[in-house]
Amino acid sequence: MLDQALVVLASAFGAAVASAAGTEVWSGFRDRAALLFGRRDAREAQVVLERLDRSALELDRADPGGADQVRTRLEASWQARCEDLLESLGEADREEAAGQLRELVARQAAGAVTAGDDGIAIGGNADIKADRGSAAALRMGDVTLQNPPMPGPEQR
Repeated sequence: MLDQALVVLASAFGAAVASAAGTEVWSGFRDRAALLFGRRDAREAQVVLERLDRSALELDRADPGGADQVRTRLEASWQARCEDLLESLGEADREEAAGQLRELVARQAAGAVTAGDDGIAIGGNADIKADRGSAAALRMGDVTLQNPPMPGPEQR
C-alpha cells in the first residue's frame, strides 16, 4: 500500500500525461516516462511508449464534447499504472522512481505553456528593449529605419 504522498504523485503523473499529450512537450515527456516505466528493460519501455502514443491519439481523436471525459479516464488510467509501478518496487527503487516522477511532472508543468497557431509561448520572463533609434520585438515583419526628411520647402 502506498503512502498518501505517492498516491498524490501518481495522480499528478496521470494529469501530466493528459495535459502533455498533443503538445510540443509530448515527445520528450513520453520518452522520459517510458524510460522510467521501462526500468532498464527496453521491451517494457517500448510497450509504455506504445501505450502513451495510443493515449495521445485517443485524446486527439476525441470529439470536443467528449474530450473531458477521455482526459479524465486517461488521467485515472495512468495514475493506476503509476501506482502499480511504485507498489512493485522495493523501497530504494521506489524512492528513486518517485524522485524521477517528481522531476518529470515538474518539467511537464514548467513546459506546459502553449500558444495557438503561429503564436509564441514563453514559459518565463521575456525582456525586449530597443534604444538609440532601433527596433526590437520578439517577432516583426519588414522594418526600415531611416532618418526623417529635413523640413523645408517641397521640391517639385
